[in-house]
Amino acid sequence: MRADRLVSLVLLLRQRGRMSASALAAELEVSTRTVLRDIEALSTAGVPVYAERGLDGGYALLPGFRTELTGLNHDEALALLTAGSGHGEQVFGLGSALAGAMRKVVDALPEGHRATVGDAARRLVEPETDLLSRRRVSEEVAAGVMSEVRHAVVVGRKLRLHYASPGKEPHWHTIDPLGLVTVRMRTYLLATRAGEDRTYRVSRILAAEVLPDRADRPEHIDLDRIWAERSARFLAEDHLTVLLRVDPVRREELLGMARAVLAERAGEDDDGWLHLEVTFEDLRHAVWALWQLDIGAEALAPVGLRAALHERAAVLTGRYGDVAG
Repeated sequence: MRADRLVSLVLLLRQRGRMSASALAAELEVSTRTVLRDIEALSTAGVPVYAERGLDGGYALLPGFRTELTGLNHDEALALLTAGSGHGEQVFGLGSALAGAMRKVVDALPEGHRATVGDAARRLVEPETDLLSRRRVSEEVAAGVMSEVRHAVVVGRKLRLHYASPGKEPHWHTIDPLGLVTVRMRTYLLATRAGEDRTYRVSRILAAEVLPDRADRPEHIDLDRIWAERSARFLAEDHLTVLLRVDPVRREELLGMARAVLAERAGEDDDGWLHLEVTFEDLRHAVWALWQLDIGAEALAPVGLRAALHERAAVLTGRYGDVAG
């Protein structure tokens, strides 16, 4: 909402001082043109925003300007509660709302506390890469999907989603959402469909639409218990178990395609590859997944999977063999 954005803009200028239009746009996740329109609207409303020209110029508030702007909206309150609950590494698409809520919380602190907290926050960071320059792996969710899914979960409405299972054609499903769970940067939607338990990887949802009908679900729910029960059932189901070697740099890609990981250990090979025992839906799923990893993985067992991969490789070798000489 524009009113929330205007509040955030004022709080940014009050807490950080002079900022360029491009820096404000990046913080508020809007265009520079939108920022300029918002600044004009604030000036018209009597908020003392002024522009400073020059290389280090930007926009600032007149010194000493204060007004009570710290009320949290629904998404900001939800983001704070979710972040503080310890139930996930990400805030279910509420990142910008969380940033806005934090600005309001900081602004409500006494002047001396604001300075102390600001300095402390700069000493507690979580970089995007580790010492080996490996980036944290987070899943990409199709535009608009997370907000629709989250809204259906919060208001208790049925949800229609277009879902792509690994190696299969996408299909539309109408479900009753129960809740969202984030584990190791992967977000899952727990739901029921026609009364049967269903679990969906949010990154595999291509599109989602909240329906007007109320979801058929219990009023009170224990997501931790439900997740534990579904995880146990998931691991106990009969699927194709595969033993393989994988290049460490392709590990996360493999985990994104496998159904479950049963065991993992550092390999004894000179190349430093990892040995994993994972499950796939079936042979077709396993062949598809291993083929995506190209030369970054090797199936050790079962023999049938190695034979299927050999057969596919032989066909391609024959098809392109004429370029060898």
